[in-house]
Amino acid sequence: MNNKSFFIWIAGILSILPIVYLAAIYAGLPKMVPTHFDMDGRPNDYSERSTLILLTIFFSILSFGVFLLITNLPKFDPKKTAGQSPELFQNMGLTISVLFCFINFAITYAAKNNGENITWVIFPGLGIFFAFLGKFMREIKPNYFAGFRTPWALENDDNWRETHLLAGSMWIGGGIASAILTIVLPTEYRFIAFMSIIGIITIVPFVYSYLFYKKQQQ
Repeated sequence: MNNKSFFIWIAGILSILPIVYLAAIYAGLPKMVPTHFDMDGRPNDYSERSTLILLTIFFSILSFGVFLLITNLPKFDPKKTAGQSPELFQNMGLTISVLFCFINFAITYAAKNNGENITWVIFPGLGIFFAFLGKFMREIKPNYFAGFRTPWALENDDNWRETHLLAGSMWIGGGIASAILTIVLPTEYRFIAFMSIIGIITIVPFVYSYLFYKKQQQ
């Protein structure tokens, strides 16, 4: 089995595991289960438990589909992605598959436990996800699909490299910080803390890319 086939098998297993978990506990679920949650992680909408089947299958298909899309990006954009490391795209795709699997499990877990607040696990999980994306950002080369695709970075390799070195460091640090904060903070502050950090690590690299461009024009 080659490396690509191995990643495909792992992504496939990750997409199937939540379905297996739901099948194992389905008979013990209440007739009405939470299927939507507010910003504080409290359920605000309930549906028949059969809805979980469709929801879980949807996330599983989406998980595997996104993995295949990311790992095949060079076929869609040979000009910009041909020089990328295939392992980088495979690792990115697998990381996203893990995220979807995690969310799938969390939703089913909340349904099984009478709508238990899941922000204590969702936000830290998302923080770790952003930290992994930060690691990939430091390695990714110019392309039209992934990274901070500002017009200034796409037109200048130095701008792209410096922008993504900064973004990578910020996303690693911001992801870890948000994971820790959303564990220790009270429930009502988790969403605010998480979104504030994500806003900062998203806006700053974009502004930096523009300022780098303006500096080069002087």
